[in-house]
Amino acid sequence: MTGLSSRRRPVAGFAVFTLIMVAVFAGLGVWQLQRRVEKHALIAMLNERLAAAPEALPAQAQWNALTAAKDEFRRISFTATYAPLPDAMVYSAGSAVRDDVSGPGTWAFLPAQLADGNTIVVNTGFVQNTMQDRAQQDRAVRRLITGDPVQLTGYIRFPESAGTLTPPESAAKRLWFTRDHLAMARALGWGEGGKAVAPFYVDLEQPVPESGIPKPGPLSVRLKDDHLQYAITWFTLAFAVVIAFGVWWRAQRRA
Repeated sequence: MTGLSSRRRPVAGFAVFTLIMVAVFAGLGVWQLQRRVEKHALIAMLNERLAAAPEALPAQAQWNALTAAKDEFRRISFTATYAPLPDAMVYSAGSAVRDDVSGPGTWAFLPAQLADGNTIVVNTGFVQNTMQDRAQQDRAVRRLITGDPVQLTGYIRFPESAGTLTPPESAAKRLWFTRDHLAMARALGWGEGGKAVAPFYVDLEQPVPESGIPKPGPLSVRLKDDHLQYAITWFTLAFAVVIAFGVWWRAQRRA
């Protein structure tokens, strides 16, 4: 009896361990399937926003009620005048939402003033600039500052937060490494005179300058969707644990 009891204890222990591992792996598989459904819904929503006709710029009273969850990538159209103020460049190694942008360069951010004096910061497009030549960047944006109102169409975007490994900005070179237009506005005086700077910025779609630089353009959704592969991996691991237990248990019975 003592020997039989001693043999049952490891079998029971291994069975409990197997059940726990199967539950964990199966749960992770189900979670990945749920995430896949959510990702597909997000892609569909973003595609719908990107394909929608441009709306009017939200009134200033609505600005603080806008959120990334319900308003990011909304297309808008408005009239503004690029202000004769210092621009800012944001370093980029490519784009996750622009099919026509690849390789290192910078995004050119400029303040644009509305008729009421408030400011919308506009990402006017990509400047292919491997060496980060400030003179080249200045030439690229100088043509945009004409003093005349321009009809602008683009997408509402919200500022990014710097990561742990993100290099600090260089105010002297007016070079940033995150799309934090509010930090740019504070550093470069875009919101002086008691006027507001919108809490969002606009990724410009059009118009395209005659020179093509900076290069604005339409956005597209390219979100990574590997959830089905991950789910299959987790379910396979759960099945493998069951097989391993079955092989071990059969060996124990023969012993």
